[in-house]
Amino acid sequence: MFSTGQLIFAILFFIAFVIAIAYQYRKDKKVHKAYYKGTVWILIAFVGFIGMIAAVKFLLM
Repeated sequence: MFSTGQLIFAILFFIAFVIAIAYQYRKDKKVHKAYYKGTVWILIAFVGFIGMIAAVKFLLM
């Protein structure tokens, strides 16, 4: 399906990508704390809403 070179490239790319994302997140950590307070509640509300939709779907089937 994939050649050995393609698999090695994919693995190395994934590792480099994860390292770059982690580095950028650590750099922006202070900014995230200042501007994105309270986003956990939005996430909880979204997950709850999706859960309610799933519950209604299974109850009305």
